[in-house]
Amino acid sequence: MPAEPEVTHLDDAEHLQVLGYDDSFNRSMSLWANFALGFTYLSPLVGVYSLFAVALTIGGPPSIWWIVIVGCGQLLVSLVFGEIVSQYPIHGGIYPWARRLWGRRYAWMAAWVYIWAMIVTITAVAEFGSGFVASLFDLELTPGVNLAITLGLLLLAFVFNFSGTKTLARVAQIGLAAELIGVIGLGLYLLIFQRKHDFGIFFDTMGVEGDGSYAVAFLGAALAGLFLFYGFEACGDVAEEVSNPAKRIPRAMMMTILVGGVSALFSFGGYVLAAPNLEAIVSGEDADPIPGILADTLGPVGAKIFLVVAITAFISCVLSLQAAASRLLFSFARDGMIPGHTWLAKVSPRNKVPTNALIVACTVPAIISVLIFLNGNLLVPITSFAVLGIYLAFQMVVLASLRQRAKGWRPAGPFSLRGAGVVVNILALAYGVFAIVLIARPGESGDVFADWVVLIGLGIVLVTGLAYLFIARPDRKSSAPEGDAIAVAEAIRTRTGATPVRR
Repeated sequence: MPAEPEVTHLDDAEHLQVLGYDDSFNRSMSLWANFALGFTYLSPLVGVYSLFAVALTIGGPPSIWWIVIVGCGQLLVSLVFGEIVSQYPIHGGIYPWARRLWGRRYAWMAAWVYIWAMIVTITAVAEFGSGFVASLFDLELTPGVNLAITLGLLLLAFVFNFSGTKTLARVAQIGLAAELIGVIGLGLYLLIFQRKHDFGIFFDTMGVEGDGSYAVAFLGAALAGLFLFYGFEACGDVAEEVSNPAKRIPRAMMMTILVGGVSALFSFGGYVLAAPNLEAIVSGEDADPIPGILADTLGPVGAKIFLVVAITAFISCVLSLQAAASRLLFSFARDGMIPGHTWLAKVSPRNKVPTNALIVACTVPAIISVLIFLNGNLLVPITSFAVLGIYLAFQMVVLASLRQRAKGWRPAGPFSLRGAGVVVNILALAYGVFAIVLIARPGESGDVFADWVVLIGLGIVLVTGLAYLFIARPDRKSSAPEGDAIAVAEAIRTRTGATPVRR
């Protein structure tokens, strides 16, 4: 019986032409550089450092298994994204995928949520990175010092991004090396030479459940993985700057998940096994245990060297986030879907980067940093919103993909799951809904604002986005293609001369 066509490959310029765009960027990003961009955005070093104490306090050592659970779930999402970007290797990722799979208004909401989530994430990473810089130079981390360092990190990343795609790729690769040294290298060292506990500790709850069920505590510790495994989609945000993106970007996305997951396991596991007083961490007495673990195992000089590695990783992470956010803004603006779209859609003729979109991706996080300086309690709520917003935007694309499959879409890019595509798509959607419920569920502290702040933040973004959509009607001002997944797939097959093969 007829099977899916064997799809040959269009060259990059012709593929863009089929999608309705000109090839106007320098395609200087290799597979390795694209993977480095996604990996430094995902940044297991940053994620593990930020979540280690909280995860252990809530779920004990078994919380490490959330890294495996979420890694598998996000791998399913990356496979769905891989098929989409293979057919649509264009700048912006989430926005153009949602638009071409569903429509303009749907894409507007997905992009609106995702843009704000990314901008807030840029702010949060720069804020967390400032602590490492202060520690390296033995500075007291006052609000003023924190603001100055945060703004410096944002500006430094902007300068690198403004220099062009080649500089972005080089710095991302340096950041990748720093990440691998900081998570895998250090993790292995701790596991092999500094282990103070048996591996059975990862099945020991250490009494965190109290008199209740451990299942509740374990679900509460889900953030150990949920806050870690995103960033792989950034590989697709810069698609028009990657050579042979239809084949390379799906591969880079999966590499990001797999290498990131292994790195996080080594890092998290190494810290647990090397902790000199694990009971104090689990009980909450030691709220910032990693510096103590490093000082105990590496000594003062080794701890300083680690800080240099960590700062390099933070700079690269901010750089990757700015790059991804600017390409999303550019893609949104190129289709006339955002205020100031003419200005935002400009590409530097010299450096071939969306300069004005980069300015926004640096300036707005800087403004939010000033607000955090004025009210330090804002950092945790905006960080929590960022994670929920990104997961929601992801699942809007996964849902749109499943909807198109139900209408008969067979992805026509060189990366294809073939008959397994529908099953993977359904599983990815089920996982995503599960993850969103875990992130969004209210806390139990008794403080109404603190318990509901994540949903409040999402509600504000959704309401403002919907208000602008139905008042300003940006969708009416855009004539770019939409909802054309089936038609584009057929056009690609026609151009490549793909014909059904029999199995």
